[in-house]
Amino acid sequence: MKIAKRMVPLIIVLLLAACNNSATESSSSATNDPANNSNPQTANEENANTEPAATANTTNTNGTESEEDSGSNDETVSQKEEYLTKLNAKKKEMDELRKNPENDTTYAMKKVEGERYDAWDDLLNEIYGVLQKQLSSEEMEQLKQEQREWIKNRDSKAKEASLKYEGGTMEQLEYVTVLADLTEERCFALVEGYMK
Repeated sequence: MKIAKRMVPLIIVLLLAACNNSATESSSSATNDPANNSNPQTANEENANTEPAATANTTNTNGTESEEDSGSNDETVSQKEEYLTKLNAKKKEMDELRKNPENDTTYAMKKVEGERYDAWDDLLNEIYGVLQKQLSSEEMEQLKQEQREWIKNRDSKAKEASLKYEGGTMEQLEYVTVLADLTEERCFALVEGYMK
């Protein structure tokens, strides 16, 4: 039940992001305000509203496109490295958390896996927000579709894995564990495959 409650906001945010994309393009003058582009770590719906602003704010005031490209590449390369470092540190932290639960009860293990899932899901949303600023409109639209399919696939795999414990105390634990593992993998895949 808790997982379902967690998934509903994520699905709503993704749908709002898709719907708001066309609305934000039509009102680009309002989104060019730098105040709309203040924090890259906000939720997906805020990032969807700042996509045109992020693109507009990367324009070089010197007027040469080649200078803009080289400056942008330096910044984004460091972002990819920054996020790979961040992901590796989070993986190490989560592995330690998993190795040292409070105790060996199912409740304690569920709590650990729930914390792992929350941590990886937060990072996934943060990465997605950065990618909204880095990718072109076409690339972002493709990623949105891919992300929707990935969410369906992730949920399906988690449900399928949990069914081997159907009705038992391990069912929920297996479900959350698979969600956390697949979300962790997705974080690395997005950074390595899309981030510049």
